[in-house]
Amino acid sequence: MKISKVEAFLISCPLSEPLVLPFYGGVRTVLKRDAMYIRVMADNGLVGFAPGPAHERAEREIREVISPFLEGRKPSAWPSFDFQGDLELTKTYRAVEIAVMDLVARFEGCPLSEIAGGAKRDRIKLYGSAGMYMEPKRFAEEAAAIAGMGFPAYKMRPARGPEADLETVRQMRAAVGPDVGLMIDAHSWWRMGDKTYSPETILDLANSMAEFAPTWLEEPLPPEDHEAYVQLKEAAQFPIATGEHEPDEAGFMDLFDKGCADFIQMDVCCQGGFALGQRIFEKVREHNLRFAFHSWGTNLEVLAAAHLGVCWGEDVVEWLEFPCYSNAGRPGMYPFAASDEILKEPLGIEGGDLLMPDGPGLGIEVDESIVEKYPFIPGPWSYFKIDSPPETVAVTGDHSVKWVEGDQPS
Repeated sequence: MKISKVEAFLISCPLSEPLVLPFYGGVRTVLKRDAMYIRVMADNGLVGFAPGPAHERAEREIREVISPFLEGRKPSAWPSFDFQGDLELTKTYRAVEIAVMDLVARFEGCPLSEIAGGAKRDRIKLYGSAGMYMEPKRFAEEAAAIAGMGFPAYKMRPARGPEADLETVRQMRAAVGPDVGLMIDAHSWWRMGDKTYSPETILDLANSMAEFAPTWLEEPLPPEDHEAYVQLKEAAQFPIATGEHEPDEAGFMDLFDKGCADFIQMDVCCQGGFALGQRIFEKVREHNLRFAFHSWGTNLEVLAAAHLGVCWGEDVVEWLEFPCYSNAGRPGMYPFAASDEILKEPLGIEGGDLLMPDGPGLGIEVDESIVEKYPFIPGPWSYFKIDSPPETVAVTGDHSVKWVEGDQPS
């Protein structure tokens, strides 16, 4: 069996109308959501799939560089492939590598997790990830609704000013009771222009929130400022999480060396695939920390990450992010129909855990009809308009992709 072709497919789900989300330092506008899936074909007709970085650069890299590199190779020899490229190209290759591994697993008739290292469990704990920049009452309502769906924890994104953010956490805890986890994704706190929260404000706010026992505070400071994370972790009264914006392996290793966080996060689609994930898990175990997947795309991404996560015990890989979209009237941040429809069967979720399918490869088939149903729309999917100093920033691809300057959305 040899690889005959490698392709990447981009899709878009536009919102029926732009979603305008005011925050403390400006306004965010969401126009659509994008996704990518990767297909690796063999000369015997078998195919392997993987989620990929949802942007045009990655599609071009796969088409022009990675596919020619892989064509004609035996997929079973994938660990020995010596792919050479710059950092961003190598990250894209590592996403494609997951599809090669899926192809091998399908050929051997075993789950992808067996190719990834061997499953140690048959389920992984999920948290429901949803709301952005809402009023406290709406966050509390959504937290209760997500908990009502069976998720043991809820993650949200506050950005309405320190007092409102604290009130939000208070109302959420009152709404869900003492046993539901609350994750606070504070990546907007350092992106508000002149209203960016100072390190002192962040520490005071974090320790005021500690009364309500959040599970973690995620990325409240610029992610590259590791020294600031060290100081915050030492003084904060509940756990700190970071990692999804680390640009390379050296950045992750510095998190461990300096002791920056209690929870380490990574996205397998955008930051280095399964290979880097395994090395990070080793360090998490060595430093007696916990790992939580960043997963901000479709159910295909959730499923792929789960196959890697179950190769480790929950004492190392504890959480898998499950994005909650308001598809079919469910509670969630906004609709993203392709997230569900990319798989031919729904994910098995029981008691807040993802149950691993036992079929070959990923265990659930990809529905490729979504390519025709949701054609790709070029351009950024989201914009941030900062009030002061005036600036408009466009977001392309996944949340983990470095922001680029862009024009005001029309």
